[in-house]
Amino acid sequence: MMASRDEAQHVVECDLCQQPVSFFCRRCGVNLCDPCVLIHLRVKSKNGHDIVDYTSKDDDDTCHCDSHPQNDCSAYCKTCETPICMLCVTIKHKSHEISELSDKIEELLKVIATENDRLQSSKHELETILEHTTKLLSSISLIYQLRKDEVTARGEEWHKEIEKIVKKLHQELDDMQKEHEDVLQKQKEKFEEMVWKVNKINGKTVKLQKSKNVTEMQSFVAVIQKQESLSEVSQYSFPKLYEYKIDEYLENKLKENELSGRIISEIPTVTSVIDTGFPADEKYKGRLYDMAVTDDNKVWMGGQSRELKLFDLQGHLHHTVSITDRGMYLCMYNQQVVYTGTEDVKMISDTDTVVTMFTTGDWKPYGVTSAASGDLLVCLRKHDQNKVVRYSSTGTVLQEIQYDSQCQPLYKSAYYIAENVNGDIIVTDWEKNAVIAVDRLGIFRYSYSGKDTKYVCSVATDSVGHVIVTGGFGNKISMLNKGGRFLRYIIPEGGIKQPGGVCILGHGEMMVGESLTGIAKIIKYVEE
Repeated sequence: MMASRDEAQHVVECDLCQQPVSFFCRRCGVNLCDPCVLIHLRVKSKNGHDIVDYTSKDDDDTCHCDSHPQNDCSAYCKTCETPICMLCVTIKHKSHEISELSDKIEELLKVIATENDRLQSSKHELETILEHTTKLLSSISLIYQLRKDEVTARGEEWHKEIEKIVKKLHQELDDMQKEHEDVLQKQKEKFEEMVWKVNKINGKTVKLQKSKNVTEMQSFVAVIQKQESLSEVSQYSFPKLYEYKIDEYLENKLKENELSGRIISEIPTVTSVIDTGFPADEKYKGRLYDMAVTDDNKVWMGGQSRELKLFDLQGHLHHTVSITDRGMYLCMYNQQVVYTGTEDVKMISDTDTVVTMFTTGDWKPYGVTSAASGDLLVCLRKHDQNKVVRYSSTGTVLQEIQYDSQCQPLYKSAYYIAENVNGDIIVTDWEKNAVIAVDRLGIFRYSYSGKDTKYVCSVATDSVGHVIVTGGFGNKISMLNKGGRFLRYIIPEGGIKQPGGVCILGHGEMMVGESLTGIAKIIKYVEE
């Protein structure tokens, strides 16, 4: 069918003979007249042809030639990497390498399909993160209201404690006032009597000055010499109120080891001993490295051998899983044990399969812990650089903590990590011989260096925010408050040797591993 010349101001011409166009080949992108369509169909094409009426062709499915805008592209110049029309083939691109446009289209569609598959494969991860973010967003007001309620409740506790302390101070001041008044009253009576005697002696002296009675004068001399003069006055200073910050004052009053009605034992007891049976490292002699407690009160142990062991609290071995790395850094995440490899974070599934959760690139992972937010916090090191990264379960980087407010490195040698109940992220730094705490935003909070500890090793926190720090070559366990202030040592009856890995069991108990003996001890450090 021929196109009418009255239907448009410009007649589209056949790409082969410049006659009015009637058909269009979608496969080749060629405009064709009635005679040329037969010729075109005789030309072999590995993809065949797709001939349609020119008036029904979709202009959006074609591309127009840059050199001849009135023509559609039907070929592809590999030399110039551009689509061209049939006129260009015989003129500008005559000596170039030419291919069918359909071949290039097929090539591009394959690339597009591959990339689309890649994006579609990550869609699940994106949807998971989106779902997590949506849930957080929907629950954020509730969470913050709960925190406000906690603050209100804590404020009420403080008010009660302050009222109690104020009442006590008032009573102390009342007692001091009574004591002061008694002293001053006795002093007043004494000096009133002395003034009366002085006045009496003065009257006698005036009288004797007019007398010539030597005998009376001699007797009076003895009397006046015995009369005491001004005695020492009691110096009783008024009390002063020394100002403390509220939290510091309350800590001093409560001694912080009595929080929530819990009292730290003066001599903690060892309630159970577990021989983990890990072999010794040939160079450093280390056996037991880390541990993580499950919801049903069992403990995963990691040591020098390439396996993880699950013990109950009575020391019975329930399970052993073979791994390809040493179990130096463990934590529990979604009821599964997680550990760090040489370049990744791995999880042991219910079927004892080792599953790689995500890789850490050219940063080597060390300590790992699960966060209250449902994320994982991992210590990473690359050469002399150290940082803490917050990951989602799929390995998406959510936060990086590396520098302080002065852009100086926070860590020199980050090893173990824990999150406190107030959101502080606490890391043990081997080279600094310190624990370093930042808040949930990564802002520096405090640093604590072991008093008698040669190297800080592992760290854990209990339900009221105490920070428990072990030292690799010090036979003591340090306890800090939430602000990083040293409270006391935890030294169990019978002692502890080279304490390393530590975890909190609940009910006022902790489990501490002796690095060199491979023995884990359950220590009850809170009195009932």
